[in-house]
Amino acid sequence: MLIEGLTAEAFATNCYVVAPRAGGECVVVDPGIGVGPRLDAVLEHHGLRPVAVALTHGHLDHTFSVTPVCGARDIPAYIHAADVHQLADPLSGLTPDLVAAIGGQLEWTEPEAIAELPDNGVITLAGLEITVDHAPGHTPGSVLFRLPGGEDAAPYCLSGDVLFAGSIGRTDYPGGDPAAMDDSLRTKILPLDDDTVVLPGHGPRTTIGDERRTNRFLRQVDEGHMRAPTRGN
Repeated sequence: MLIEGLTAEAFATNCYVVAPRAGGECVVVDPGIGVGPRLDAVLEHHGLRPVAVALTHGHLDHTFSVTPVCGARDIPAYIHAADVHQLADPLSGLTPDLVAAIGGQLEWTEPEAIAELPDNGVITLAGLEITVDHAPGHTPGSVLFRLPGGEDAAPYCLSGDVLFAGSIGRTDYPGGDPAAMDDSLRTKILPLDDDTVVLPGHGPRTTIGDERRTNRFLRQVDEGHMRAPTRGN
């Protein structure tokens, strides 16, 4: 499997290109602000052709480039139904201070083709079987994308803003829900195998085993304690 990440200019949002191998079809995950030229370079370098954009949730820092990426290639954007409204109105998912800061400067066009992700299930794109786990809390439609490992490779989890190295996603944006986040961590993150490689929406990659040992928020949930909302990404 080929997975290459690039970090957006604003908010340090991670965008990922995922493919079975070089020289074929691929999926672009979370194309953020200013990733277009570098994304094109990655695709050209590996000889890849995107067949879809998959979004872990609807926040603007993860969706900013979805329309140009999809429109240039006539491909759909996949997003959970609970966040699909943010592709029509991206300011609806932001705090008032962020809306005030960028609202008047935003030029936005909704993608022409939008496909809804299942609550929980498997989708096949670019020859990849991607398990979609609905994991609300950061946003109502946050999801995890899981990919199986091969004989000599660990499985992957593209966690969006649900889980980071040493932290978790904040729950004080519109639609955020601390109790839902706790449940998502308990039922969707903690059951994953320790060797699962986590590719988060911000920051460096990690593993479930490392987070189980060192992430205080995950440990609190594992021990049955409800945690306070965090202010992070």
